[in-house]
Amino acid sequence: MKITTTALKGLVMIEPDVHADHRGFFMESYHAAKLAALGISISFVQDNHSLSEEVGVLRGLHYQLNPHAQTKLVRVIAGAIYDVAVDIRPSSPTFGKWVGVTLSAANKQQLLVPQGFAHGFCTLEPRTQVQYKVDSYYSPAHDRGILWSDPAIGITWPTSSPILSVKDEKHPLLQDAEVNF
Repeated sequence: MKITTTALKGLVMIEPDVHADHRGFFMESYHAAKLAALGISISFVQDNHSLSEEVGVLRGLHYQLNPHAQTKLVRVIAGAIYDVAVDIRPSSPTFGKWVGVTLSAANKQQLLVPQGFAHGFCTLEPRTQVQYKVDSYYSPAHDRGILWSDPAIGITWPTSSPILSVKDEKHPLLQDAEVNF
């Protein structure tokens, strides 16, 4: 496995070793010992899987408050997404900054999103499937979000007219969001 750092501390790209031949490929999408050897030791407790039927489905920006904050290990198993993480740790020098990367079934890359980040993605292909591990169970009481189009954050999404859930249409701006990191 190969780790690549990003401009935001703690947010890293993970590239698994892929063994391909004429039949297809094999890879270990998660290997606790190999990640620990690279300095990443996280106990994941839940796997999530989403299917988005259309291009332009935007899910996010989501996070959970402490004590149920979540680290996420995100990968795409079909299709492609533009994946975004926003630093929402008020004491961080990169508070309000974001990083966006393309994750796809073809590139097999993964994004490790630490606690203290809001996370969202926009589908780039139809029938995109995203799987991600989390280190804390879903807690409706701690579930929060930030508006995907917050001008103070200024994310450059691949669409200006995304397909959103009712919940994601109503998230507050970062300046009004509840954060406790």
